[in-house]
Amino acid sequence: MKRRFIFGLVVVMLLLNLALGAKIYLSAAQAATDADNPQVNLALFNDAIQKIRNEYVDGTNLTYQQLVYASLKGAVGKLDPHSEFLDADSFQQLQDDTEGQFGGLGLVVALRDGRITVIAPMEDTPGSRAGILSGDYITQVEGQSVEGQPLADVVKLLRGEPGSPVTLTVARPSTGEKKNYTLQRAIIQMQMVKDINGKQEFPVDNNKIGYVRLTQFGDKTADDLEMALNKLKSQGVKGLVLDLRWNPGGLLDQAVAVCQKFLPRNQLVVSTEGRRVLEKYFAEGSGDELKNIPIVVLVNLGSASAAEIVTGCLQDLHRAVVLGEKTFGKGSVQTIFPLDDGSALKLTVAHYYTPSHKIIHQRGITPDVLVPLSDAEEAALLLKRTPGGLDGIPSGTRAHVDKIHDEQLERAEDLLKGLLLYDQISGGASLKKVAAK
Repeated sequence: MKRRFIFGLVVVMLLLNLALGAKIYLSAAQAATDADNPQVNLALFNDAIQKIRNEYVDGTNLTYQQLVYASLKGAVGKLDPHSEFLDADSFQQLQDDTEGQFGGLGLVVALRDGRITVIAPMEDTPGSRAGILSGDYITQVEGQSVEGQPLADVVKLLRGEPGSPVTLTVARPSTGEKKNYTLQRAIIQMQMVKDINGKQEFPVDNNKIGYVRLTQFGDKTADDLEMALNKLKSQGVKGLVLDLRWNPGGLLDQAVAVCQKFLPRNQLVVSTEGRRVLEKYFAEGSGDELKNIPIVVLVNLGSASAAEIVTGCLQDLHRAVVLGEKTFGKGSVQTIFPLDDGSALKLTVAHYYTPSHKIIHQRGITPDVLVPLSDAEEAALLLKRTPGGLDGIPSGTRAHVDKIHDEQLERAEDLLKGLLLYDQISGGASLKKVAAK
């Protein structure tokens, strides 16, 4: 009797345990379903917005649009450093960037490791003239910390009416130094293709070596490059230095259009791969416009995005030797989705891959020939590249800065001279082999 009682008790306990387990499982399954149910979660969102609007002490000063915008900024900002929600003003600023004119400091910035990081200072702008470098962190604007702030909000603080002042604190990670700058905003007009003298004349030197600098990939970069190449070819150019240092990138279609000027038609330039995106971009031009002419591409930490696409493509296909320092590693694709009220979503939808399927994002492009420069050398070169950049510094410092050589450019020119000399000795066979690799 006692044994039967104990047996029955065990059975009852097992049945209760099974029932409880089934209830927990069903609850977990329902929770998992609810977690991805749009109706349930939109109702939750609406309920939260209503409570904020009705119960928050200063809720009467809030509009529903402000609450929704803040929610979208927070949600999209958690995805990755390059995705963001853009209100109408920020969306217009983004359009101004690609069209080539806006009011600001000329600092291209991005979120990196949670910090507002300078990708590259644009040439001949307040930021470059002040000596701010690629890799510097902006920690404060007008005395207020920008840590944890959305990138779009920080960009809005940096921009403003031309001639208006703005104070920012910049940290240099390589030295640990922090410095305050008070800069005057200016109209940033970007001439995106320049020669060795910062102009658009494009002379060749005594060795018939030409030099072209691309400062950014805007909507006219490929057309301006075509003009530069025509001028160089009319002078019998035999070698080319393509300078992409401090080039923060820009438009994908312009990167492809630049590459195709040095590649045979139908050659793969870059591919993009993502959740719903799998695209390949091929050269559609008339073929290599500098056939059998050697090219050296200059890069550094300030070379990012579209500049890395061009670098990776020409390196992969052995069309150019890459010289300088490792690039920034910004190889993700952002697509703009305009919304009905004039705002927009900028979402990362894919990553870039070079023709040999090397990923660029967070890895960058490693040069074939590594030629590092110190922070001081880079700052001096930026000053020397900027028209009038040396005029605003003391004469003693000016003399020191003026003596600093562009070792990367000199090494690139030496490399091209060596290739051209060897080509003469080999009767023209060496460059054909390089182009055919």
